[in-house]
Amino acid sequence: MTDSIIHEVRAIREQHAASLGFDLDRIFADLQARQNKHAAEGWTVIPAPATPPQEPRLTLQRTRFAHR
Repeated sequence: MTDSIIHEVRAIREQHAASLGFDLDRIFADLQARQNKHAAEGWTVIPAPATPPQEPRLTLQRTRFAHR
């Protein structure tokens, strides 16, 4: 992604939050309503994973391979 895309996404997010008065409950409710609307229209909504993926244990890997 380029910086221009990131800036555009952040600007849209800022506008959305401003339109709802930066109220997190209203923002969440609006996003949830949009998601439900899209799902009703037949869009595929992919749920977030139940548990986030584990961070790699780089220190363990470093010590494991350091003695070879």
